[in-house]
Amino acid sequence: MDDAVHDQALYPAIEPFDAGWLNVGDGHRIHFEQCGRPDGYPVLFLHGGPGSGCSHLHRRLFNPEHCRILLFDQRGCGRSQPQGSVQANTSTHLVADIERLRTHFGIDHWLVVGGSWGAGLALAYAAALPAACSGLVLRSVFLGRVSDVDWFFRGARQCQPQAWETLLRQAPLEARKDPLRWLHVGLQQNVASALPYARAWQAWEATLSGEPTPPAPDAAGALALVHKYRLQSHYLVNGCFWGASPLLTRAATLGAVPAILVHGDDDAICLPQAARALHAALPLSRLRWVPGCGHTPYAPAMVHALGEAVRDLMGPER
Repeated sequence: MDDAVHDQALYPAIEPFDAGWLNVGDGHRIHFEQCGRPDGYPVLFLHGGPGSGCSHLHRRLFNPEHCRILLFDQRGCGRSQPQGSVQANTSTHLVADIERLRTHFGIDHWLVVGGSWGAGLALAYAAALPAACSGLVLRSVFLGRVSDVDWFFRGARQCQPQAWETLLRQAPLEARKDPLRWLHVGLQQNVASALPYARAWQAWEATLSGEPTPPAPDAAGALALVHKYRLQSHYLVNGCFWGASPLLTRAATLGAVPAILVHGDDDAICLPQAARALHAALPLSRLRWVPGCGHTPYAPAMVHALGEAVRDLMGPER
């Protein structure tokens, strides 16, 4: 989706009024920024991935006249340091980091917004600390189940058989039984050797999103791309570190936290079935389909649906 469409759909470009790093222990510093109104309604944004990081476009999903928008790059992601580190990097660590941010800024409770992986992380945070959440807006629900990961790496080949063949062109035949493991092992090499695996993953993801594959990166971009998919594979091969308590089980405990689920009915990465399952498990949830939309948060109809969900949970005065 090009920048002209972004500009039509999103709020105007803004710069942070505050930015920096917060030490969260284990040698990690997470990068944060605040945008919009310092006295606005606190809204926390959780980026996808895992491994991706925040973008200037994420700031523009929210009304800067009404919101105090808080964004941060999760451990090892984006501008957080050390970049690409998988040490002391699990979903439990990330939930604790979110809570450190809340107490650091002296916020009583906030609206938590996440998409894809960020939706799953938002759900895990709310289950751990429900009193800290005034509500949840979850886009393109990702639950991190075996079936969700298997769909992305194997099941979706029925939608894009040629792209799937391209993904595994350099792989031995036995790797087709477990493409994630093959990619994970390849990504552990030095950057030059790992880059083809990262590019193959990126191209497959772009195809399922209905977007063009980005051009070959420069040296800095290559390092960032390898870091991103190393982190993503670190989480996915470990079941997202949800452990013995899967997200649907945790969701059933959230009786007092209102949630709006926003899902594109053409999403080929996070299947609509996940949103239906979460809606059934989450007591105070509302499920809103966005017709004709896939996985991207920037499609105009999706931007509108997200904005409406945020306004609804902030209250009529907003």
